[in-house]
Amino acid sequence: MTGLSTGLGTGLSFEVDVDAPSDLAYDETRADALVTVRARSAADAARGTRTAEILIMDKSLSMAGRGKLDEAKRAMCAAVDTLRDGTLLGIVAGNHQADVVFPDTGGLATVDAAARQEAKRRIVGQLAEGGTAIGQWLACADRLFASVTSPGTVRHAVLYTDGKDEHETPEQLGGVLEACSDRFVCDARGLGEDWNYAELLRITEALHGSAEAVVTVSDLTEDFTRIMRQAQRIVVARVYLGLRLNHRFRLGFVRQTRPVEAELTARPREDGEIHVPLGSWPPETRQYQVSLRFDPKTLTVEENLRAARITLYAEQPDGTRLPCSEPRAMVVRRRATPGFGIPQSPQLTRVENEHELGMAMRACADAQQRKDFERADRELRIAMGLAEDLRDIARLRLLRSVSVTGPDGRLRMRRDASRGEVQRLGLESTRTAAPPVDAIDAAGGGDLPAADGPSTRSCPRCGATTSARSARFCEECGGRFDEPAAGSAPADAP
Repeated sequence: MTGLSTGLGTGLSFEVDVDAPSDLAYDETRADALVTVRARSAADAARGTRTAEILIMDKSLSMAGRGKLDEAKRAMCAAVDTLRDGTLLGIVAGNHQADVVFPDTGGLATVDAAARQEAKRRIVGQLAEGGTAIGQWLACADRLFASVTSPGTVRHAVLYTDGKDEHETPEQLGGVLEACSDRFVCDARGLGEDWNYAELLRITEALHGSAEAVVTVSDLTEDFTRIMRQAQRIVVARVYLGLRLNHRFRLGFVRQTRPVEAELTARPREDGEIHVPLGSWPPETRQYQVSLRFDPKTLTVEENLRAARITLYAEQPDGTRLPCSEPRAMVVRRRATPGFGIPQSPQLTRVENEHELGMAMRACADAQQRKDFERADRELRIAMGLAEDLRDIARLRLLRSVSVTGPDGRLRMRRDASRGEVQRLGLESTRTAAPPVDAIDAAGGGDLPAADGPSTRSCPRCGATTSARSARFCEECGGRFDEPAAGSAPADAP
């Protein structure tokens, strides 16, 4: 089922597909649907979007070692240079507290040549001292964003940290994340090896961002430049998945399944409809799993029932929230024969197996860090089998990079795997994508073959192809291409 809209005044048009098997077994208590949302725009749509950007730098004492702070300053300055004129900019330096280092007006500054120079001067002047309290940094960013009164403004932040969130409790961080949810989007980077992947995933799940490992500190400049370019593709500040449920059904969960797995928070409205914040949107495709619960005894048999009406909403330039897709019905039918088996759709089966793969990867990373090597080895083998079945090239390559064949001939985790490699395993557990076609045998090492013949390459994240042999990043999702251009140095890969 597909619904298409012009996107009204948002600059994006949204297309919604719903994959929901209608037949339910007689004694079934759950009904699931996959909702795929595609957003398209004109090439210059993002140029008319009002954007506010906050860069959050970790200046804790641990940044003083091994030239980390100097490299981070270089990355921050490069990010400032990447911003378009007219962008609203703020810079927060954080340790056990948060300081606004640019501007000093109590709000955000409009980017122009003079603002760039002053912002970079303030960045370079920061010194490493104190501890780490990431919640304080995010709360400070939230206060700065609150100074932006123009409705429809895209609010995006990016932070890096080289350490754990040691100077506040998990409950304190959770309170900040709850307060900041649906107020701005935040990407997060783990720098070096001493950070905690679960903390970064917690932040980016709540704030609809991406989390990645930058184990080699000198790679941060390239990474931050890429993040800024991606952020400037955002067109719509806020999008919501609207669910109006039949009274016989209740919401189990909504989970983003592509390009990154994330559990989403549902918010009931006064009119009875449930709105699920989906974050800010550039032209791209994302997918969601909607799971409903019900008592089978309340459903009549062999009768089509509308379990839910699904509508996409977008924040307009004037701040109002209006539908941007036609309503789509999720229809179910309870079969009359007890024990009647209903095959699940292939897409839903794949999504659930991908979720199992992610859980196995996180369990493996956690066990390895606890030095519970027997459990780590067991979870590694489970993850490897799932990745092979799914033909998930990116995650399969990562799993193979941290594994070795043991004396018994079975795969096990490398005992010398660095903390950074294990942390990356945890972060990448949430990344999902359609794998390149027939490339699974190449995942053990070397370059992947082109997915569509010798003249094109396929992105392992979103499946988009390019014929540009020198391209390092996908234009659709911003992810790295695994195959380097002929004669060039390989792109960094897990």
